Amino acid sequence: MTVPPPGDPDSPAVCLDVGSSWTKAVLVLPDGTPAGFAEHPTTPDVDEGVDAAVAAAAASAGRAGGPTPPVLACSSAGGPLRLAVVGAERLTTVEAGHRVCRSAGARVVGVHTGPLEGRAVRELAAQEPGAVLLLGGPDGEDPGVLLHNAGRLARTRGRWSVLLAVDASARADALELLRAGGRTVRSCPNPTPRPGEIVPGPVRDAVAELYARQAPGARPRRPGERARTRTPVAVADGARALARLTGTGVLVVDVGSATTGVHGCVPDGGGFPAEAVMTVEGDLGVRDGAAGVLVEGQTEGLVDPVEADLLGPAVAALATSGAAVPADRGAAAEDRRLAAVAAVVALRRHLRHTGRIDPAGPGGRDIGLVVLTGGVFRQRDPAGLAAVAATVRRDPALMTALAQVDVEVDSESVLAPAGLLAAHGRERAAGVLLAERLLG
Repeated sequence: MTVPPPGDPDSPAVCLDVGSSWTKAVLVLPDGTPAGFAEHPTTPDVDEGVDAAVAAAAASAGRAGGPTPPVLACSSAGGPLRLAVVGAERLTTVEAGHRVCRSAGARVVGVHTGPLEGRAVRELAAQEPGAVLLLGGPDGEDPGVLLHNAGRLARTRGRWSVLLAVDASARADALELLRAGGRTVRSCPNPTPRPGEIVPGPVRDAVAELYARQAPGARPRRPGERARTRTPVAVADGARALARLTGTGVLVVDVGSATTGVHGCVPDGGGFPAEAVMTVEGDLGVRDGAAGVLVEGQTEGLVDPVEADLLGPAVAALATSGAAVPADRGAAAEDRRLAAVAAVVALRRHLRHTGRIDPAGPGGRDIGLVVLTGGVFRQRDPAGLAAVAATVRRDPALMTALAQVDVEVDSESVLAPAGLLAAHGRERAAGVLLAERLLG
């Protein structure tokens, strides 16, 4: 039997989301009704987990053994962009590295300062970065350390690219050294032009582009399948569909195992923009990103020292647990608390980044709905999920911007599937799915 094309609105479809810990599959009927759901731990061979999740979703809908419906897939299995930072002076290098990663989908996995020598080079290689940010210090500084490091990076094994963010006067020599070793290099303005000053914007944009180009981890395998859509893109499509459906500005917070993204779709005067504004926090997640949630929660004043001590053992375990399901009600409550903190920190950063932290600022009065989504919210605990929504709604730093805003929890994980449906010509089904399973 011929598999219907993904855009055929008269056929059911499996909406597949391959995450860094879990692979989720939802079978959606042509009218937008979800008929089956399944999840499976994401496997090293991604296809194994995909096949298991798709088969289980079909079986849960009573379609086991029948023809495979078309699969609309997205993936964030690559996790955040792993960034190693190399610079001359430690304090400035650490701060610059973390600031260029913020809201750009990256996580600092190592900081190396001074001239790179054998041990530091081996440590950098062991960190398996996706990219290396090479800094050179303030403008006009002696380029000796920079050029030494460029030469060592050129000779070091690894498939990572280099973001060269240095003084223009030293850029040409550093570029020549790196390219002589076969490195892929992108040149950026110096984020530390003067002592004590950090200008992260241009480098952050370059980091965000590298994150956006990461392979999503899901490959098309079946006739009619259109995989390789990144999960942030699917969620952004869902945010746009939700904004059109409600007629108001929407903020969607997607809390994952390794990253937390925020997608804002706000009217621009002539209707909703074609693209949602997206920020992705590579240091916030509820599994291997849990340590970052605890650190940033304390930095932002959301987690006090007593709570940090109480959550510490759980965070340490979650950071290496992979696709773990909470073992009891206490563990489920810890998951919800970490998810709430991740959502608040990510929203604060997004609103600062976009200038909407002030309700009188651009778009500030146009936000009418916040949606919290992600597998962590599939818990069947209405009171616990309501407490998470209340944490977001009552956060002191968000109250001015979100005082009159509804906060909904996507407990059935329909936001990303709705985005996949909308992107493949199934707008009516996407609208029904959101209206009945999220807003209903």
